[in-house]
Amino acid sequence: MKVHFPTSAKFLNTLLYLGLLAIMPLSCRTGNQERVEWYLTNPDKSALLTRQVPLHPEKIHSEDTSAIIVDEFSAYQQMDGFGFALTGGSAIHINAMEPVSRKKLLVELFGKGDSSINVSYLRISIGASDLSDRVFSYDDLPAGETDPGMKKFSIEPDRMDLLPVLKEIIAINPSIKILGSPWSAPVWMKTNGSSKGGSLKPEFYDAYALYFVKYIEAMKAEGITIDAITIQNEPLHPGNNPSMYMPPEEQAAFIKNSLGPAFKNAGIKTKIIIYDHNPNRTDYPITVLNDTAARKYVDGTAFHMYEGKVDAISDVKKAHPDKNLYFTEQWVGAPGNFAGDVRWHTRTLIIGAVRNWCRNVIEWNLAADPNQDPHTEGGCTECLGALTIDGNAVTRNPAYYIIAHASKFVAPGSVRVASSIPEKIPNVAFKTPEGKIVLIALNDSDSERMVTIVLNNRRIEAAMKPGAVATFIW
Repeated sequence: MKVHFPTSAKFLNTLLYLGLLAIMPLSCRTGNQERVEWYLTNPDKSALLTRQVPLHPEKIHSEDTSAIIVDEFSAYQQMDGFGFALTGGSAIHINAMEPVSRKKLLVELFGKGDSSINVSYLRISIGASDLSDRVFSYDDLPAGETDPGMKKFSIEPDRMDLLPVLKEIIAINPSIKILGSPWSAPVWMKTNGSSKGGSLKPEFYDAYALYFVKYIEAMKAEGITIDAITIQNEPLHPGNNPSMYMPPEEQAAFIKNSLGPAFKNAGIKTKIIIYDHNPNRTDYPITVLNDTAARKYVDGTAFHMYEGKVDAISDVKKAHPDKNLYFTEQWVGAPGNFAGDVRWHTRTLIIGAVRNWCRNVIEWNLAADPNQDPHTEGGCTECLGALTIDGNAVTRNPAYYIIAHASKFVAPGSVRVASSIPEKIPNVAFKTPEGKIVLIALNDSDSERMVTIVLNNRRIEAAMKPGAVATFIW
């Protein structure tokens, strides 16, 4: 018996809806073409992380040597995240906001919705940084006293502002990674007895290792997990306040003889990251990692970018390919130059540091007031925050958009994948845990460019002004 099916348009539409729709890709269901979302920031601020009209890929018919070719099957490092330094001063300003305004700002920064930028990594100071309102450690003593057993250790100085803000952030994003960095050991441990300069006395190596252990345990008791620590912020720059000079041989000795064993004995899993300074001295981390007794405790190396070239970071990867790399600090100088800052930081950090194996990028610093306060006596007076906070009013500065172009779209666990670099179009590509391809591109030329991106024999084109930054989500 032959069965006859009706062929009315109404029936066919019903059949499509009930049967085929369930197996069709979402992109087909919502417009019969795959859509590539993209967000743009222009140097003249005519677009600020602004969502553009979606692009529709088309098949390529010939090779285009001027295109960015993305190879999602050539993978490099996994990403831990993008974010800012939550300095003591940043916490003071955020905590002083009215609760409703503070919550709105923190959700914008650390939430995962359309109106949030999904910051996923924070750096905080262990004790004071130079962007705290005063110099302090967690074991300050009267002159002449010592406390090698850390009986007087306390994170009380952080209870007023830093801890409350951190707890609010963690409530919004429980998986955020936190890096702790000291600017100085307690002064009674140092050769000069001062918060500025001096070195760690060898007789206090064990005491300082216990200081780190106490810190990590105290933060854990507050519900705050410290994912990693660096040994010393800028160990070759003893002129800041606070600061401490620590050459590579001393850092290696401290790790292998005191800090590594102390972490092991206390069952601490927090990563130990070395150096935390500029790539003009890659000999520093290589020296530490060449010490086999020290390197077994070390997860990787952190960099800043005040001297040297970003490509030099890869020298450490070549010397010790099993160790990770991180980018942990770069400032924007007040009052800021939006076009120049966005271009340089995107090219050098978001693209350059990541293409040289860094697993994160952290801008310095999250927030300051209109006068770039607070800071310690002798600390940075011109460090422009990603945010300027004046009461409840918030101004978003260059570092906000620099980080947001990555943090909003490149989730932790994303993997950097290969992409070619046409002349004057530096870029970096990622594959997210959801399988999306994200590409961040900069028009580093002095004229408007039509940027072409090719993925799996499909292409899109987008016009970009000179100095513009775009993030494409494919």
